[in-house]
This record gives sequence, structure tokens and C-alpha cells, in this order.
Amino acid sequence: MDTPGLRERNKARRREAITRAAFRLFAERGYAATTIADIAAEAEVSPRTVTLYFATKQDLALSRTAQSLTRLTTALRERPAGVSTLDEVADWLGREITEADELGVLEQRMFDANPELAALRGIHYTEAVSEGTAALARDMSVAADDTRPRLAAAATVAVIVEAYKTPAGEARDQALRSAFAFLTAGITRLSEPTGS
Repeated sequence: MDTPGLRERNKARRREAITRAAFRLFAERGYAATTIADIAAEAEVSPRTVTLYFATKQDLALSRTAQSLTRLTTALRERPAGVSTLDEVADWLGREITEADELGVLEQRMFDANPELAALRGIHYTEAVSEGTAALARDMSVAADDTRPRLAAAATVAVIVEAYKTPAGEARDQALRSAFAFLTAGITRLSEPTGS
């Protein structure tokens, strides 16, 4: 008899198998050309099982992005007093890209091969931009509807997207340090009173 812990582990393994199969097929055949039946056959499950885990192909393709962005928005909402938005984003990004695995590599191949999915991923960043805008507005002591924190949040998201595209290594680490120094300087400048 399955225990609750075993059932959860089995569900997690099945979910990962489905995700891995989908990412590989989307990268190799293309998103539009791959069906739920193709994914099910590759993952050795039924099509119904695929749709029990993911309501649509789009949900499946963007599942890891959605999970990652949920972690980001949670981190921004729960950041301790005195921790800047950029410091929190840098910590979150460091954890995310350090924990990138074979599935993360497949995911990036999928996005590289399917521009329409990359565009949809960008739409998913909208919530993160909104959360980042609110957090940066507090850091900058300006109104939430001020243009400056939104510009800073959009620039920060651009750095995040590029970080995922860049292979791991010292070059990426140095580029990220430079990018966050650039963002910090830009936010400092944007925080100055208008007309300075």
C-alpha cells in the first residue's frame, strides 16, 4: 500500500518525466508540431495523465517559468526589512541558476527553438515586473505609479532573462556582477529628485 510520502514522490517523478519529454519534443520537433499524445508516448503515460498534471500544452511549456517566478514574487513580498529589492533579486537569481539542472538546459533549448514560447515567457514576467515595481518604488521612496521604478523593474527582468540564456561559468558570474552594479547605479540615479 502506498504511503502519502511515496505517492507524492511518484507524482513528482511522473510530473518531471512529462515535463522532460515535452521540453525535449518541443525543442526537437517544435511546439506547434508536438501533440499531447506525442508527449504522453514519450513519457510512457496516457494522454489523460498528461492533462491531469497540465491543463494545456502552454501550461506545460511554461510550468518551470511559473514556479520560478512564484518563488521570486514570494521572495520580494517576504524580504526582510533593510534588504533591497536588487539584493533579494540577486539572491533569488543566484539560487535559481545555481540549481539549474539538465531539465533547465532542456527548457532553454525549448525556448531557443520556439520564439513563440519565449514571447509567452515574457508575458509571464509581467507579474514579476509589477511586484518588482512596487518593491523598487518603496526602495526609491516614490509613488508606485511613478515611471522610474517600472523602468528599473523592466531592466532587472532583462538581466534575469539574459542570465538564463548564458552558459554557467566565470564569464556569466562576472557579467551578472557587472549587470547588478549597473542596475544599482541606475536605480541610485533614478532615485534622485526629478530635475537633478
